[in-house]
Amino acid sequence: MNEYAQLLAGLTGAGDLGEEWRGAFERAPRSAFVPDVVWAPDEDGPSGFRRLRKADEPERWEELAGANTVVVTQLDDGKPDGPGVPTSSASLPALVARMLGHLDVEDGHRVMEVGTGTGWTAALLCARLGDENVTTVELDPAVGHAARRSLAAAGFKPVSVIGDGLDGWPLSAPFDRIHSTAAVQRVPRAWIEQTRPGGVIVTPWGTPYANAGLLRLEVGEVGGPSYGRFVDNVSFMWVRAQRPQEADRPATAPDSRGPSRMDPELASESVHAAFVIGLRVPGARYMHTWDEQDPALTYRMQLTDGRGSWASVSYSDWDDDGAVHQAGPRRLWDEITRARLWWLEEGRPELTRFGITVTADGEQAVWLDSPDHPIT
Repeated sequence: MNEYAQLLAGLTGAGDLGEEWRGAFERAPRSAFVPDVVWAPDEDGPSGFRRLRKADEPERWEELAGANTVVVTQLDDGKPDGPGVPTSSASLPALVARMLGHLDVEDGHRVMEVGTGTGWTAALLCARLGDENVTTVELDPAVGHAARRSLAAAGFKPVSVIGDGLDGWPLSAPFDRIHSTAAVQRVPRAWIEQTRPGGVIVTPWGTPYANAGLLRLEVGEVGGPSYGRFVDNVSFMWVRAQRPQEADRPATAPDSRGPSRMDPELASESVHAAFVIGLRVPGARYMHTWDEQDPALTYRMQLTDGRGSWASVSYSDWDDDGAVHQAGPRRLWDEITRARLWWLEEGRPELTRFGITVTADGEQAVWLDSPDHPIT
């Protein structure tokens, strides 16, 4: 049994890969879509990655391509000399299998994929549903053209579009299913308009604070609302138009100082706590800062909302009088403290207890357990 066959057996045994998708995974092995040049993890490199060429390290390349791991295929949107942020990848096979399972496709269904990437997921959809039923949209021309070549070489010919997936592709609509391989903060209105009533949209969804939920949205009747639930914990790269800005260091002096009422470790103690904080503190994002001369005592969580408010809290001696600095119209650290308290009072709900309503005009409302319990 080769490495990929072992991978599929493991995914099946773990319950990630259903029998209805097993044949598609066998006909479209991931290695056929992983490019010859990838970015391998490298703890000693300045970006945390190093360029790996199949021709130079074939065994290491084969190991990455056949493993149940993410393979980074692009950094910094393809721009040279960037900070080394992953912007395209071959996704974790277990997660790909689970996401496709949540689509709940049937023979004859028409599917649009947003984010072609390497082309692997598009190939899996073609193998399951037929080329004529699959449309895949990729924003990055270099990535999209490379995927087209890989798809053609593997014998798959979906409708392949270079364009903004947030706009959908009305020429192939209506769709029975829409499958996004990139995270959104807001479900595009075009996706709902291009999906037939009763159809399903599966997309990673998150906030600037926590990119964490996999949303399965059932599209309502024309002019009516659509309802969905978060069905899994995932973290995907953002669609570029909705990519949150990085948290900035403060440009102004704090106008408030004081102790923290909460250990800052608790602001990210679990994905479920972080998910709720992101919902109840809209716009908040964070980074960590420290002084190289004394990292332990200077380690801080830095928060901004992109609109002039910021906060900073020390992990060391967090209850001292000068531990928390805040400025701007909002008191972001106070909001985060209250958000986590709400989560505790609600019984520490996991993110799969949350859902979302999207109205016909694109307004979103997130709720706990039912639409009657909105998150404000």
